[in-house]
Amino acid sequence: MASDAFDPELDVTRRYFLGRCTGVSLGAMCLNAIEESRGRANDARGSSVESSTRLASGRTHNQPRAKQVIFLTQSGGPSQIELYDEKTGLVNWAGKELPESVRQGQRLTTMTANQKQLVMPARTKFRRCGESGATVSEWLPHLQDVADDLCFIKSMRTDEINHAPAMTKFLTGHQLAGRPSMGAWVSYGLGSENRNLPDYLVLISKMKRPSDQPLYDHYWGSGFLPSRYQGVKLRNAQEPVLYLRDPEGLPRELRRGMLDGLRELNEQRFEQTRDPEIVTRISQYEMAYRMQASIPELTDLSDEPEAVFELYGPDSRRPGSYAANCILARRLIERGVRFVQLFHPDWDHHSRLSSWCVARCRDTDQASAALVKDLKQRGLLDETLVLWGGEFGRGVAGQGDWKSLDGGRDHHPRCFTMWAAGGGVKPGITYGATDEFSYNVAENPVHVRDLHATVLHLLGIEHERFTYRYQGLDFRLTGVEPSRVVHEILA
Repeated sequence: MASDAFDPELDVTRRYFLGRCTGVSLGAMCLNAIEESRGRANDARGSSVESSTRLASGRTHNQPRAKQVIFLTQSGGPSQIELYDEKTGLVNWAGKELPESVRQGQRLTTMTANQKQLVMPARTKFRRCGESGATVSEWLPHLQDVADDLCFIKSMRTDEINHAPAMTKFLTGHQLAGRPSMGAWVSYGLGSENRNLPDYLVLISKMKRPSDQPLYDHYWGSGFLPSRYQGVKLRNAQEPVLYLRDPEGLPRELRRGMLDGLRELNEQRFEQTRDPEIVTRISQYEMAYRMQASIPELTDLSDEPEAVFELYGPDSRRPGSYAANCILARRLIERGVRFVQLFHPDWDHHSRLSSWCVARCRDTDQASAALVKDLKQRGLLDETLVLWGGEFGRGVAGQGDWKSLDGGRDHHPRCFTMWAAGGGVKPGITYGATDEFSYNVAENPVHVRDLHATVLHLLGIEHERFTYRYQGLDFRLTGVEPSRVVHEILA
């Protein structure tokens, strides 16, 4: 056999590959990686802490229709069957087994895989609202009043059936942790119009009872992007940001001098190592210094008129509540923050759906509707995209005894409902449809990747051109699988 003949056992080794590749050496590959790392470091060093990033205002891919985003993230999987997707025919299927022609071998969680899939009709009644005629549950009376300002997407779908991977995909485009969140991508691309606050802020509801549903930091993380683009979580406590106050006896001018000296040391270290995280450290020290003045003013709601608290409901006076966070979200938008994300957990109703889901609706209904009204009357809704939704929906089969008040619903990724308002989205429309069981998408499917592409488009960013090079690959929020901008819902 000739010396250069193909040997399948040698072909699979990296050493053989590197040794036989013409014109490529290990040293050349290492040099390329070093130069790539230096390029990222130079990019980081070249952008000052005050400046916006690559897609600054006036340099977007297309004309933006929205400037800012508020994402009302309902963690746990709200039931589209009880809230938005009315299926009157389910009463005729009550207690009957879901046809296999509908289920089509759909994967189930271990919580319901071993029980019969008996259809449970909706536990609520619906109303056709406004001129649009959108169907909204009686459990959401305040959202019924603003239905003509909302765009309902009833054909959302995803691939994951459990919370952590589904929420990770819902927010980062991939089921495994380690990718940048949508807010981090937007921060990286557009920056903020307020130099005294981060580009991306996260608010988590302070529940009246302890929540057993974890919210992981990677949901708002920066992944492989420089860490300055990750979401900054404001605590739902008396001090929204820990260690923001200067110690007693430390004058402001002394604090400024200490930061200046620390900056010089960090800059010297950066010149030695070219580590872009040092630039992030400098930037965040400066941001923290400015936040010492901006955060107390932001979170002090005493200057809000009484009418605002009446609009958002009685819970808006409780610090850390969903309603209070909705007011903070509006205040952040007024101050030019680019991406604000609210998390409200405990929508995971495997049992006691009739009481559990009602309680979450009571937490969020008035404040969500009030936020839309408030932004609209202040002239902010046209430039602010508001999103409401969770990582997946719920299945039509009852979990447990479907006849009992203790009955619930299991996770369901094949169809769920979201709504959007403002920011270039058509108001008063319903897009997409599901089958008679609210089990499969029947018209105009919208994958979570399509949602991401559409949000970026509304901000002036073409998702296929918006990439970040990492480990030799050009990553993007929407990944490599097919995804599209849902132009049909755009105004």
